[in-house]
Amino acid sequence: MGAGVTASPKKTACGICERWHRSFYDQKCCLVRDLSCGEYRIYLELHVRRVDCRTCGKVKREKLVWLADNPFYTKRFAWLVGRRCRAATIKDVAKELHLDWDTVKDLEKQYMREQLRRVGTSAPKVIGVDEISIGRGHTYRIVVSDLLRRRPIWFGGKDNSEKSLELFFQEWGIKKTRGIYLAVMDMWKPFRSATLKHVPGASILFDKFHVVSHLGVALDQVRRSEYARLTGKSRQFIKGQKYTLLSNRANLTLTGRRSLAKLLQANQRLNVAYLLKESFGQLWNYQSEAWARRFFENWKQALKWQRLKPYEKFARMIDRHWDGIAAYCEPRNKVPLGFVEGFNNRIRVLQRRAYGLRDEDYLRLKVLTCMLPELGSQRPKS
Repeated sequence: MGAGVTASPKKTACGICERWHRSFYDQKCCLVRDLSCGEYRIYLELHVRRVDCRTCGKVKREKLVWLADNPFYTKRFAWLVGRRCRAATIKDVAKELHLDWDTVKDLEKQYMREQLRRVGTSAPKVIGVDEISIGRGHTYRIVVSDLLRRRPIWFGGKDNSEKSLELFFQEWGIKKTRGIYLAVMDMWKPFRSATLKHVPGASILFDKFHVVSHLGVALDQVRRSEYARLTGKSRQFIKGQKYTLLSNRANLTLTGRRSLAKLLQANQRLNVAYLLKESFGQLWNYQSEAWARRFFENWKQALKWQRLKPYEKFARMIDRHWDGIAAYCEPRNKVPLGFVEGFNNRIRVLQRRAYGLRDEDYLRLKVLTCMLPELGSQRPKS
């Protein structure tokens, strides 16, 4: 189904430099796809002009603000494609809308660039720094998030080194980064060094979920050592219970809770290790560093005579990084740490959905826009 649109007398803007011209070089009739009406695809028939631009020195197509970068589609149709791609793969959207795979990808990239343009680049106060793996081997990229606005603001670097993170501070500039008073990250030293080099007055806070993950590794090492120490029927309560031990008790099913109860009742050392792991989370509930330190010293005292070497190693690691953990006791540092872990999970979903896609610019746009609101179908402002 098509609708005719006749060009009215007007000045014509160059599509490249946007310079206005009183006359035009020529014009031709084009079909542009718009939003569908039910099961019918809608095409607009219009006359598009070309201008002999003095600035560009070439004949160029005129600029129409309501057309997408691909001139065979309207912007509101491109926004529809972008919204569909937030929850589906490019292949599925292409099949649904009867489009080419590359066309869908290009329209989605324009949609995501428009999202970033509208949200702007405001100066962050609290940042989260993390790394993601983008391929086989040790291939990493760094993601910086604004934790107060709850969205990623930068994706880049060549690896997880100090120089890669410095690119963020160089691109954003001193004016926008000097207001950062808190940086949340894991215990990777290059991240700390780069942050303190460019923002010396910022506090470093180690992400709770990264710290607790080290404790989970220690608990699993205790489980393995107990399994190797025992023989015969004594092993049956430990075998296959790795994730039962590491999971949050509230997330276990009834069968999982029963298995956990049998395991802890059958093995005293695992029982102690599990209780110590569960109690360690209280460290982030204290408002005073002195009380937090007192809790940690008591927690270390409980390790005596327990022969839990992985836990002793974990305690020494906490001692070495105490300042980055105790920083959470400061009232203004009580930032939503759960956002960092939730954001990482969302990135993993995006990577699985884009499996095999080698376009890093597309991945960058997906990461930076995954927490932004959708664009409406109304005509964007020019």
